[in-house]
Amino acid sequence: MEKIFDSHSHYNNPAFNEDYAELMNHLTESGVGLIMNCGSDVETSIISQKQANACDFMYFSAGIHPLDAHDVTDENLAKIEQLTKDNKCRAIGEIGLDYHYDDAPAPDVQKKVFIQQLDMAVRLNMPVIIHIREAMQDSLEILKDYAGKIQGVIHCFSGSAESCKILINMGFYIGFTGVVTFKNARKSLEALKIVPFDRLLIETDCPYMAPEPCRGKRCDSSLLHYVAQKMADELGKTKEEVIAQTFENAKRLFNID
Repeated sequence: MEKIFDSHSHYNNPAFNEDYAELMNHLTESGVGLIMNCGSDVETSIISQKQANACDFMYFSAGIHPLDAHDVTDENLAKIEQLTKDNKCRAIGEIGLDYHYDDAPAPDVQKKVFIQQLDMAVRLNMPVIIHIREAMQDSLEILKDYAGKIQGVIHCFSGSAESCKILINMGFYIGFTGVVTFKNARKSLEALKIVPFDRLLIETDCPYMAPEPCRGKRCDSSLLHYVAQKMADELGKTKEEVIAQTFENAKRLFNID
């Protein structure tokens, strides 16, 4: 059986507290080979570090999510940078811009923290995991200055095929979640079809984004079989081909032997 690489998860979320150990055993039995466990602030990045160091098949990323950009200090950023020294840390993220919520940090605050972490990634020669929600134009404006200087993935891609093409031309990988299985996924599927096969990643964003037929339930990496099958159907590939290619793509991006 081909092994799945879940390139974006949040096993640091309290939703997994009660049955975490049991779930990790289930994941290996269900064909999950590797997991990227993503931080979204200093606290969750530290939890991700501990989880990754206790689990052979888990790596982690450290970063500050745009919705947590309110009170970011130089000390916070220094803690994120310190976490990147751990050999299990393979990316800075998740970072980016999110204008969805009325009480989100102001755009200028989010942009400053995003740029600070992009600059950190360039300096440390590390890939980035980027979150973009209802902020595509500002994100493209910032990222164009980093084209050729940085590698990374636009995770849970929700933009247009046109935006996707621009990001691919900048050198980014594109990640898709269980959203591609939803009935209203036309926009995501249009974008999926233009992503080069060697730049495609598969992810859960768990505990969120459970695919059909499990929508509304807690998501975990074993459910990526549904996502891989949907991708395969849309791309004219087999499920095994999608799983194998996305595994290799994620290993390449995150510099995993």
